[in-house]
Amino acid sequence: MSRPSVYKTKDGNRVPGVTTILSRFKDSGGLIHWAWECGVNGQDYRQVRDNAASIGHAAHDMVECHIRNKIFDSSKYSDECLKKAEVSFQSFLEWAASSHLKADETEFSLISEKYKYGGTGDVMFVKGKRSLGDWKTSNAVYPEYICQLAAYKNLWEENYPDKPIEGGAHLIRFDKNYGDFHHHYYTDLDDAWESFKHMRALYDLDKILKKRVS
Repeated sequence: MSRPSVYKTKDGNRVPGVTTILSRFKDSGGLIHWAWECGVNGQDYRQVRDNAASIGHAAHDMVECHIRNKIFDSSKYSDECLKKAEVSFQSFLEWAASSHLKADETEFSLISEKYKYGGTGDVMFVKGKRSLGDWKTSNAVYPEYICQLAAYKNLWEENYPDKPIEGGAHLIRFDKNYGDFHHHYYTDLDDAWESFKHMRALYDLDKILKKRVS
C-alpha cells in the first residue's frame, strides 16, 4: 500500500500528516553541524548523505519485502551497499525469529477525526497482544520518533477501539553509514502522546502567525 500524499477527514477537509507536524518542530542543529563538517573536510554533503542512506535504505527495503512477500529489487543498490545491508537484514531475521512476532498489518493509513491529522504506520505485530512497529533509517534515535509512535498508536486505537495496542511499540533502526540493526522497545508512550498533542495544536497556531506576518 502506498502512502497517501494527502490526508482528509470524512467531511473532505485536508489535515496534516504525522511526519509533517513533527518536521515543523524538529531540531535541525545536528544536521546543520554535520553539513558544516562535510564542507570542512572537502566533501559534498549531498553525496555523503545519499551514499550513507542507501545502505540503511537497502536493509529497510529488504525487511519490507520480506514481510510483504515481495521480491527485493537489488538493482537499485551497489554490491558494497548490498553486502552491508545483508548483514543488517540477517540480524533482523534473527531478532524476528527470537521474538516470535508476526506482522498482522503493514502500511496502514488512518485519519484521526478527533485530533485532525493522518498518518501511515509501518507495521502492526501480533504475539498474543498487539504491538506497533516502525522502521527508521538513521544514525540515532530522536525524541520525535517516540512521538511518531504515539501518534500512530492513537490513530490505530481511535479507528479500531476493539483492537487496542497492549504490547508496546518496537522501533527498528537501520544505521545509515553501516546498516547496523538496532531494536528499541517502548512500553509507555503517554508522555510522547502528550507532546504530540501540543505539537498538533501549535502546528495550527504557527500557520496563523505566519499568515499575520506574511
